[in-house]
Amino acid sequence: MAFKVLVVDDSSFYRRRVKDILNADPSLEVVGEATNGRQAIEMVKSLRPDVVTMDVEMPLMDGIEAVKRIMAECPVSIIMFSSLTSEGATATLDALDAGAVDFLPKKFEDIAKDRSEAATMLRAKVRMLARRAPLALGRPNRFSLGAGSKVVAPVKPTRAMPANAPKSTFVRSSGLISGQKDKSEDVEIVSQVKRSGKRYRCLAIGASTGGPVALQNVLVKLPATFPYPIFLIQHMPGTFTNAFAERLNQHCKIQVKEAEHGEVVKTGCAYLAPGGKQMEIEKSAGQLRIVIKPSETTDIGYKPSVDITFNSLSQVYGGDILGVILTGMGADGREGCRTIKALGAKIWAQDRESSVVYGMPQAVTVDKLAEVNIGVNDIGNCINTEMS
Repeated sequence: MAFKVLVVDDSSFYRRRVKDILNADPSLEVVGEATNGRQAIEMVKSLRPDVVTMDVEMPLMDGIEAVKRIMAECPVSIIMFSSLTSEGATATLDALDAGAVDFLPKKFEDIAKDRSEAATMLRAKVRMLARRAPLALGRPNRFSLGAGSKVVAPVKPTRAMPANAPKSTFVRSSGLISGQKDKSEDVEIVSQVKRSGKRYRCLAIGASTGGPVALQNVLVKLPATFPYPIFLIQHMPGTFTNAFAERLNQHCKIQVKEAEHGEVVKTGCAYLAPGGKQMEIEKSAGQLRIVIKPSETTDIGYKPSVDITFNSLSQVYGGDILGVILTGMGADGREGCRTIKALGAKIWAQDRESSVVYGMPQAVTVDKLAEVNIGVNDIGNCINTEMS
């Protein structure tokens, strides 16, 4: 049985283009088309699609308001189509704040070498999101991304354990406090940790699909006095990362900025890798500096790549690293984690339940690289405990 998709866009040409791409996959079926946000809300209620593709700018009701209404009234996985401009970046981040789980540029050539590759990417994203339960039945650890906005209370996920389920809490020799175990990956799922006593010199976090909200959730919990530099790698277009860094900086106690080539690494600052480029760290004249390289210098598909940054960190920090892999499609970060773990680094991964896509976290988990899986709502506090 094919997954049902609703396409929402005020352009008939664009609706037809998306419909043709999706219907070329026998596992997907476009069951409806809406021309504005109001119509989209009613069609979601009547058609019950598995995934919605949503334009941002539309008459009568724009995509952002439509996402808010849909996620409140009839939650479903929503992918936004956005222009790769500073205005488009702001609108897209607003849509993610409202409950959308992913986004793609309206110009497909901006994400792929040719139309065929772009079409394949779109179908893969839709299939992936169609297979998961809508997070916002509820979005278990959702935080607002808006500047100066308040934290939104978490909503209980539909797949949560029953309230009367037994919850053992015990301290293992590793210092982990366990709540349950994911048998499919044979990994401990924890909500708390006890300080291990390990030496650290930096924190590194990688994320992709669902990452903006997850990163927000983690970083808002870190204190202004956080004693180490933080390196953030989020799969995101180049026109989006500066806007995203500014939002995080306005909402977090720590400083967050888009990384710049040649700047000296400072403690308590989070450096977000620029989209479309690669971020490395090198030691120069006795100081650690950020190195930003054009993506064309590597054959890695991810721009930025978690693997590239993590491998670079291994050269200057050795194993004195806490590496965290958050929600995301694919396996970027696995080889980088393998490198730093071999030197003594600790690796944590976001758990399946709170991940938009349990791809990147699963990759480091099944390869026995991640020590534990942690719900995104608890990762920040666990970092504070372990690295304080």
